[in-house]
Amino acid sequence: MDYEPLIQKKRLRLPEIEGFMAQEGFFDDPKVAGEMTKEYQRTKKLLDDWADLHKTKEALEENTELARSDDPEMAEMAAEEIPANKKHIEDLEAAVQYALLPHDSTEDRDAIIEIRGGTGGDEASLFAGDLYRMYQRYAEAKGWKTESVEASPSDVGGFKEVVFKVSGDEVFRFLKYESGVHRVQRVPDTETQGRIHTSTATVAVLPEAEEVDVELKPDELHIQATRAGGPGGQHVNTTDSAVQITHLPTGIMVKCQDGRSQGKNKEKALQILRAKLLEAKIREEHEKYSAQRKSLIGSGGREEKIRTYNFPQNRLTDHRVNLTLYNLDQIMTGDIAEIVETLQATEMEDRLAELEASS
Repeated sequence: MDYEPLIQKKRLRLPEIEGFMAQEGFFDDPKVAGEMTKEYQRTKKLLDDWADLHKTKEALEENTELARSDDPEMAEMAAEEIPANKKHIEDLEAAVQYALLPHDSTEDRDAIIEIRGGTGGDEASLFAGDLYRMYQRYAEAKGWKTESVEASPSDVGGFKEVVFKVSGDEVFRFLKYESGVHRVQRVPDTETQGRIHTSTATVAVLPEAEEVDVELKPDELHIQATRAGGPGGQHVNTTDSAVQITHLPTGIMVKCQDGRSQGKNKEKALQILRAKLLEAKIREEHEKYSAQRKSLIGSGGREEKIRTYNFPQNRLTDHRVNLTLYNLDQIMTGDIAEIVETLQATEMEDRLAELEASS
């Protein structure tokens, strides 16, 4: 794909942004100023990366030529630089592709993740716990922070439901593909005849909503304090610290009991409620768009089976992009980078093709 026409548009856009930023009163509206400043930074980085990409490609051509030199020492030095050139080109091309896409502000945000055990009883709850730990370890490797919001442990050590927040740099951009039905195939510990059982867990990844995204009117909220239940120590079990909020127009109900403070639990519950309402708003817009075209990676809906985890074969299959890997043991310890990168690449190719067709 020829990116030059798209790059040229960005070249023309940069002085426009600089003109706006130079105007008197630019910072009078902090929200607009913040958005334009971010657009300037993204555009400047894109153009710098594009220039670096061309420079590195020229360096690769030069080193490839020098590697054929009759001078053994020079040929060896040039050959040693070629792998680094190729890797840098690969990284820059991915960065340029992503930067050329229409910016989605939700990708910069933190995420709220809900995992629920599906079909399969105890085994489903155990699998929900496995997914929870997988995402925790992935977040740890990315330098992100995880914070528990709500948990309903099962009797066998898993979770009927667990909700947690992930904070960091561009969290939703990397985790948004996890929404959907995850299927597991393995022999449960309680299975005496060695038969493989199939269970499911449902994952929903929501971008954290800001107050400007969703207006929560006090008269549309029913807020009540309830007694916290389940594991958590004597203090949690004996205080009315849990908070349950119902959004009356939609019927969406959110409960938070993880913290000891009722005020903190209310704040977390309102965060989740905003995220759910924003998700519904985004989904409605996407459904209108999807009436014309279905994305290559699927809708990401909770009803959609996206992935199978086959433990006997140490195999993972992502059904949206026909990706099959045979390192499930590593994946369950949080090594999901290859899956995420494949899904991101597929989405970028699809969206860039649309962008080129519409330009």
